[in-house]
Amino acid sequence: MWKNRESVVGNSSEWNHTKMSGSSNCERFQSDAQKYAAYLETPEGRLRIDLAFANLREFLPQASQSLRALDVGCGTGAIGVRLARLGLDVTLLDSSASMLDIAESAAKHAGVLERIELKKGEADQMAKLFPAESFDLVVCHNILEFVDDPIAVLRAAARALRASSGMISVLVRNQPGEVLKAALVDGDVAAAEQCLTSEWGDESLYGGKVRLFTRESLSSMLAIASFTVTAERGVRVMSDYLPPKVSRHHEYERIFELERKLAMRPEFAAIARYTHCLAQRNGPQMNGAA
Repeated sequence: MWKNRESVVGNSSEWNHTKMSGSSNCERFQSDAQKYAAYLETPEGRLRIDLAFANLREFLPQASQSLRALDVGCGTGAIGVRLARLGLDVTLLDSSASMLDIAESAAKHAGVLERIELKKGEADQMAKLFPAESFDLVVCHNILEFVDDPIAVLRAAARALRASSGMISVLVRNQPGEVLKAALVDGDVAAAEQCLTSEWGDESLYGGKVRLFTRESLSSMLAIASFTVTAERGVRVMSDYLPPKVSRHHEYERIFELERKLAMRPEFAAIARYTHCLAQRNGPQMNGAA
C-alpha cells in the first residue's frame, strides 16, 4: 500500500488571539529529525511512546475487517509502525521529509511497509489531503502543541473519521506537569509560578515555545470539535522526578508498570507531564470542517 509522498502547502487559521509561528515550527522539526529519534531511545522518550501506545491499544476500535488509521504529525513513525504490526493500514502524515525517511526505514525494518502510506503535509491541511470518513482512527500525539489552531485540526480529524465509531487519540503537554517540572527538575521556582497561568511553555529539545493544555481546555476543544471523551490517562506521572539512585534503564519495566497504574487514577493523572485523551466522534459527517 506504500505510495509516493505528496506535499500540500496552505495558510493556517488563527486560534483565538494566540498563534504559533508555523514557519519556525516547520524548521525546527525538519532541521534535526535524528535528534528526535535519539530522544525516543531515552527512558523518557520510550516511556512516552510505550505508555501512550498501551493506552491506545486498550481502546482500539473493534472491527471485523482491517482498520485504517491516520497518524498526524507522525514523526519517526513510532506509533504508526506499531499499529501496522497489529494489522492496521496506516497513513503517516508529517511536514518533515527527514522524519518520514526515518519512519519509512522503521516500517521496512518491522516488515510492515506494505501497510504504510507516507504523506508529506501539514496537520492543518487534513481536509484537503483526505476525503471525509476515510479513517477509523486518528492519532494526534504531541501535535496540537505546535499548530496554529488546535480546534481546526480536531475538526478536520472529526471529518476524516468514519461514522460515530471513529476514534481519536490525543496526547498533549499538561500544564500542571510543566509546573512541577520547572520546580522539581529545573529548580526554577519563578518559571514554575509562571507556568501556573501561562498558555505557553519552553520546548527543551528544539527550543522555542510549546502550547500547554489543562484537562479542561483539552476537553472543551474536543467537545467543540464534536468528540466525546471516553478515557483519560496521565503519561509520565512520577518517572521524571525519580532520584539518580533509581536506574531508569535497569528499572524500566517496574517504572512502566507503576506509571500504568498511576495513569488510571485521576488524582495522579492530573499532574502527569502529558494528558492522553481517547474520544469518539459524535453524530454525522461534518461537511466543510477544516
